[in-house]
Amino acid sequence: MRNIRLFWGLLAGLTIIRLCLAASVPLTPDEAYYWVWSRNLQPGYLDHPFMVALWIRIGTWVAGDTTVGVRLLGPLSVLPGSWALYQAARRLLPGCPWPQSGLSAALLLNATLMLGLGAATMTPDTPLLFFITLFLYTLSRAIDPELTSRAALPWWIGSGLLLGLAFDSKYTAVLIGLGLGGAVLTTKRLRQQPGPWLALPGLCLATSPVIVWNAMHQWASFLRQGGRTGDWHPARALQFLGELLGGQIGLATPLVFILFAAGLWACLKRNRLLAWLALVPTVVFVTHAFGDRVQPNWPAVIYPVLALAALEAGWRIRWAVTSGLVITMIVCIQAMFSPLHLVPHRDPVLRLTGGWDEFSRKVAMQAKAQGATALAAEDYGLASRLAFTQNILPVTGTDQRWHLFHLPAVKAAKTVMVEEQRHGVEAQEAATFCRKVRGQAIRCYIVHGPDFVAGVQLPGRS
Repeated sequence: MRNIRLFWGLLAGLTIIRLCLAASVPLTPDEAYYWVWSRNLQPGYLDHPFMVALWIRIGTWVAGDTTVGVRLLGPLSVLPGSWALYQAARRLLPGCPWPQSGLSAALLLNATLMLGLGAATMTPDTPLLFFITLFLYTLSRAIDPELTSRAALPWWIGSGLLLGLAFDSKYTAVLIGLGLGGAVLTTKRLRQQPGPWLALPGLCLATSPVIVWNAMHQWASFLRQGGRTGDWHPARALQFLGELLGGQIGLATPLVFILFAAGLWACLKRNRLLAWLALVPTVVFVTHAFGDRVQPNWPAVIYPVLALAALEAGWRIRWAVTSGLVITMIVCIQAMFSPLHLVPHRDPVLRLTGGWDEFSRKVAMQAKAQGATALAAEDYGLASRLAFTQNILPVTGTDQRWHLFHLPAVKAAKTVMVEEQRHGVEAQEAATFCRKVRGQAIRCYIVHGPDFVAGVQLPGRS
């Protein structure tokens, strides 16, 4: 009982820290982009499904159009997600003593930089991890050998629904579904039950909004994500594989990554279900890396499974959890207070988030003084960040992706175009503005205008 109280006390403390981080660090351009989505809720978007937009909409309804409003549900979701993983260990790890196994699995997941820092931001991975942990809990109940086939049915249906909600968060959830399918087909006891097959209607129901939206928009999102396989460079396989390995060591933190790898190997020998759930996505990502870059956050979908699998190795987790939490705290402190005055170009947080407020207001005020009625930007991140940061002028997005929104069109607005300055490129009759931190420029932008630009007006902060 004492360990359980300490565990929940630690999680409560981590939640408070994540909320502080969410409130103090400015939004990244991608987060601002998802905030634009939340102003125009629909069943799907070009880049991802709708769940991240829905979560932001709920958060901003509670806390307003602020950084903490955009990210609110991220830190809060970790508590029920950790509880679900804690409970899932009871049946998914039958050879490990519970509740110690549940505490260890939840601690390992919380010790990763992926969750530790990622839960304080709002990206599609945030709801994805939440629904995957809930899915693992309902799946653990569904496979409970003490339940009859009839008693397990609601848990199988719930597993299908939750896996569908994970898919509504990010398409990589389909890899967990394929892993589950492999486990069912190769396990006689599961294959002969009606439950796994009756989970399919729940899965289809939950994913139907995204599928219908794609069908109504020429399968735009599916083609965009599936089209990544067309850019294939096998000659760079070693580079891509090295980036994949390095990215996972960094996001899992080194000692936790070693435990994840050892646990996956152990599951291949004695835990068929977890082996299937983890191995299918792993094989897909490794195979993809033989010809194209795998973004470091893509394997996040496997992390809850690997947190459970790691315990099958039978190794102690104390130093892995401690080192992971220490690394995460160092990154959080640097993100909030910047005690190490790194050159902004070498600080990944400052590079994405620094200097937007002053830059946006300066650009908007000067544009308005020159008679402009709107700002325009083609780059989605720049347009979204300008829309979120200032409310002096409306922002017009000129990229084709904006036409998949039902936002008001601006066809005759007197606008100025804002675009990132490229090295060696100078524009005539244009002003240059820079995002700065501590007096040092991070990125510089060229502002053309005023001119007439056709586009789609993005919502500003209310």
